[in-house]
Amino acid sequence: MKTSLKTPVKLGLLASLYLSQGLPFGFFTQALPVLLRKQGLSLPAIGLANLLALPWALKFLWAPLMDRYGSERLGRRRGYILPLQFLSAVLLLGLALPEGTVSVPSLLGAVLLVNLLAATQDVATDGLAVDLLESEELGWGNGVQVAGYRVGMILGGGLMLIIFDALGWRPTLLSLGALLLVATVPVALFREPPSSAPRRERVNMAPWLRESLLYWVRRPGAGAWFILLVLFKAGEHLATAMLRTFLVDVGLGMSEVGWMLGFVGFTTGLVGALLGGALIHRLGRRRALLVFGTLQAGAVLLYAMATRGASVPVLALVCGVEHLTSGMATAALFTVMMEMCRPEHAASDYTVQASLVVVATGAAAAVSGFSAQALGYAWHFTLSAAVCAVAVVWVALTFHPPRTLVSGGQPEVS
Repeated sequence: MKTSLKTPVKLGLLASLYLSQGLPFGFFTQALPVLLRKQGLSLPAIGLANLLALPWALKFLWAPLMDRYGSERLGRRRGYILPLQFLSAVLLLGLALPEGTVSVPSLLGAVLLVNLLAATQDVATDGLAVDLLESEELGWGNGVQVAGYRVGMILGGGLMLIIFDALGWRPTLLSLGALLLVATVPVALFREPPSSAPRRERVNMAPWLRESLLYWVRRPGAGAWFILLVLFKAGEHLATAMLRTFLVDVGLGMSEVGWMLGFVGFTTGLVGALLGGALIHRLGRRRALLVFGTLQAGAVLLYAMATRGASVPVLALVCGVEHLTSGMATAALFTVMMEMCRPEHAASDYTVQASLVVVATGAAAAVSGFSAQALGYAWHFTLSAAVCAVAVVWVALTFHPPRTLVSGGQPEVS
């Protein structure tokens, strides 16, 4: 289902959708660790809180159903996106109702529910992106995807920390919910074209599920590709899961952490994602993964060097470099992931890959607290950089430009 929409319109719509996902996720992954550390929670406990992102790892289980069923009136993808995004905003606004500080159990329960809603919405959003983008638009599309998501995470993380430090819980959660409602406007105005996917009767649901979920088992080269997905972002997340607590432990206040993530992270992450998306077509998929992956490994290693009494400006510089290179690497990886998808199973195929990335990054984040406590921050960041380097080596050994076609008309992973 390709459309006659102009490229800027497509990119603007996708930017708003991925920003919407990044807003609550940024709060719970970037702001929450700082708040929990301020309350005295241990590094292992903060690391294990990342397991509340489990719905992002399991979303592949219901993705085939969302490929198969959709609203004809609201749109195949839009029919899921609108109500799910609205429910997420309502949940966040509901947390602002009680007076005073939200209890930790209530907040963690909200994390799980919002993650479930956002992960389900992500399935439909990824399917819509594959439906809308032409082949020549994939680089820019994924650059905007990563940029929008990172902007959302920075606003939900860094900006919300600043608001919390100044005003407290209620204004913070009200701001977060209001931003999410505003970001819903573009998709509310969007009119999704009728789906060109073949209609199937209910009796064919079981074969549809088997084809969606077992396709990767039969796909040549899928094992090597899945290992690449696991390695490519795990090292970075092993490092960044402890970045906020590291900044707190070296004496930075919440406003300083919020400024560093909100301004520096916002700017460099946005530039990195857009720059990576623009360069992917020129470099080629394999070279982009190699170059951007190497830069990402080097940037993570800078965190280890910054543990030796670095000043705030140096910490800000290192944070900016890491956000820049991570945005470039993520844009390259997501572009290749999108090219692996079959049109009729776009949401399912992309979600299987994205779920595996979430499992890898979530597991890395979950053990990050144990690693940082056992090794110290310097060696923890060094280990993280080593994992990033292993990923680059794996790309060099196993990933090559697609040369043949497999079932569904998609390029084979070689």
